[in-house]
Amino acid sequence: MTVAKSNSLVARLSAPPIPSVIAWGREYKGGKGPLIDLSQAVPGYPAHPEMLRLLGEAAGQQVMTGYGPIEGEPLLRAAYAAHLAELYGAELSAGNIHITAGCNQAFMCTAIALAGADDTVALTNPFYFNHDTTLSMLGIGRQLVHCDPAAGFLPDLRSAEVALAAGAKMLAVVTPNNPTGAVYPPSLLHELFVLCRKHGAWLVLDETYRDFLAEGYGRPHFLLSEPGWEDTLVLLYSFSKSFCIPGHRLGAITAGPRLIAEIAKVMDNMQICAPRSAQIAVASALPVLADWRAGNRLEIARRADALRLAVSGLAGWEIAAIGAYFAFVRHPFADRSSSEVAERLAREAGVVCIPGAYFGEGQERYLRLAFANADVGSIELLSQRLG
Repeated sequence: MTVAKSNSLVARLSAPPIPSVIAWGREYKGGKGPLIDLSQAVPGYPAHPEMLRLLGEAAGQQVMTGYGPIEGEPLLRAAYAAHLAELYGAELSAGNIHITAGCNQAFMCTAIALAGADDTVALTNPFYFNHDTTLSMLGIGRQLVHCDPAAGFLPDLRSAEVALAAGAKMLAVVTPNNPTGAVYPPSLLHELFVLCRKHGAWLVLDETYRDFLAEGYGRPHFLLSEPGWEDTLVLLYSFSKSFCIPGHRLGAITAGPRLIAEIAKVMDNMQICAPRSAQIAVASALPVLADWRAGNRLEIARRADALRLAVSGLAGWEIAAIGAYFAFVRHPFADRSSSEVAERLAREAGVVCIPGAYFGEGQERYLRLAFANADVGSIELLSQRLG
């Protein structure tokens, strides 16, 4: 009898990382106090009551039980385009927007539309692990772009040019970054854009954590004002973090109309349409919850400050980069792998985080702390737990 085999491109992947580190936390006996979960990037506070009301109201409509437009509900596409146009001072319309079931799906749809099996895509090192595994299961090669810890884990332009000159079809970057928290300044993003245009590649910019830039930061970049940006740039976004609705799975792609049409072909075969009631609810919530979202940005900043203070007095521990939801922290145990350190922290100290090795090559001395998940009081306990 011949044994049937699964897809080798999927079989070679490791198990999803979040459940594995959460399993370590389940073995914690509580001796140091309550468990502090800094693993997954989920909002550490509830959705606004008005958001919940809008979701319930939309979900109760009979029309929402049917299929919707592949590209997304016209109401949300128009509302989000107007939101981006104001944010970036650019001309955008609903035709530039495609709604997806979360930002991971936005990346997968974009990757399929832009690259094929045996093509190569450039990722920063460290990278967001779901970007890497998506490419791997699609049979798309990976070229790593070096990010220097001494420079706050910003991508090295020379390394990026090497990857693009070698034929990478696209360069995918995340800012504010996951896992490091590093914020890529507008000037750097412009230089990456110019490099991609020079080599005929796409710059895919994941802005999932854009709404948590520091107060008064200004425009994250000016790329949407570049002539012909539609031939080089793709923006990805998630509504999950800003509106505290990750379970409703809602993301967005911003691109030129021609690429939106290609992505619609992918989406039609992947999901047909994103969840409809959440789209209608978020379209209404975008303007009415603007002040609430701004308040959340300040709360996340307070949590970042608490983490800086908690780590500052710990011998051997160092925050290599921090921003938005994440801190990439260098641990003091040179003779231990990041997995060993993270597992021991979870089981013995009740602190769940993700090993740096999960995010790329040469990251064994680092741990990712998703500090947005915890309140200030819990973060203050880290000075004792890590010590």
